[in-house]
Amino acid sequence: MNKKEMILRTPLIVRFCHICIVMLFIITALSGLSLFFPSIKAFGLVLGTPQLVRSLHPFLGCIVFILLMFMLFKLAHHNIPNKNDVRWIKHIDKVIAGKEPEDIPIGKYNAGQKFLFWCIMGLITVLFITGLIMWRRYFAEYFPIEIIRIAIFFHSLAAIGLILLIIGHAYMAIWVKGSIKGMITGYVSRAWARKNHSKWYEEEMAKVYEAELKAESSENATKESKNGVIKS
Repeated sequence: MNKKEMILRTPLIVRFCHICIVMLFIITALSGLSLFFPSIKAFGLVLGTPQLVRSLHPFLGCIVFILLMFMLFKLAHHNIPNKNDVRWIKHIDKVIAGKEPEDIPIGKYNAGQKFLFWCIMGLITVLFITGLIMWRRYFAEYFPIEIIRIAIFFHSLAAIGLILLIIGHAYMAIWVKGSIKGMITGYVSRAWARKNHSKWYEEEMAKVYEAELKAESSENATKESKNGVIKS
């Protein structure tokens, strides 16, 4: 990989967090499904016995929530909607057909990715709050049975919604060539960035050019200093 032709898209800490979320979410989702649908209790075998599933599922859910809140802190400023997102949505038919308009300046994330980001953050928050309410060992005794039943209902809806969104997210990552490689290595090609996220590409290249100018200026200053010492 020639890094001169690449751009860092995802820092190491974000990639590591993303991988942890993926692994923990799969385990949490499977264990949750085994609790909700007894007929597929085999899904819970990823954690062991049914007793272990009931004990560990809430803790795993809390860890996933904490990791996603870290992602929110790191990525929220890239996911603020703007007027270009509206233009992107109006051309959604072309986007689906693989003919995304090149005249729309797209930042680090497009409107679809932003929508997915905020939906995931919203649903995990619902899961966290409702999960605490229905957590028998620690919190359920503080709430009336009616509230717990409502929490179970919304917890189930949010869980199904989040699972579907994650499946959609995985599909889109496969569909857009270069996305998965970019998440694994952290780098994407300049051509990929220019094609899919033109505004972000221009911002990043401006930083690259600025760094190169500073490096060149520093190098010239060093040479002049050495020449001055030699002449003296």
